Amino acid sequence: MGIVFEALGKHHDRAGFSSGQPALDDWFRKRASQDEKRNLAHTFVAMDDELGIVGFYSISTLSVAFDVIPPEISRKLPRYDEIPAALIGRLARHEQVRGKGIGEMLLTDALRRILDASKTLQLFVIIVDAKDDKAAEFYTSYGFQRFPHRPNRLFIQKSVVMSALERSLD
Repeated sequence: MGIVFEALGKHHDRAGFSSGQPALDDWFRKRASQDEKRNLAHTFVAMDDELGIVGFYSISTLSVAFDVIPPEISRKLPRYDEIPAALIGRLARHEQVRGKGIGEMLLTDALRRILDASKTLQLFVIIVDAKDDKAAEFYTSYGFQRFPHRPNRLFIQKSVVMSALERSLD
């Protein structure tokens, strides 16, 4: 299975995509392009030559309140009201490729793109919004931590991602 990542375009056939999560599928089919046009989020697709779209994710920027960052991390920061962040707002793989590592590939590609963007636009943390506890467990297995008051919103420090990717290249 050769996967290529591309920015979502009009030529991508989204009709047959099914992640098993109706809300994600509906957003992908109906609103992803609108969010792109409105400058709200970029969506990228994982393409397989035979299967077509096997996954997607969306990324955007946001800021988080200083007070929601755990004290063991925030004590090293100046006390600004808001901390710059990137958001992986939606990430889903096609039901047909469950268990084939596509989720990890999607996450890795998203993190690499965010790190590339951070060379120009600084950020401190990367945030994900997990649809449910199972999705949250997926992210925690890659080092994301849950926000105490929003357990399905998770974060990882940019520096942690940079170190992990550097180690994977060794």
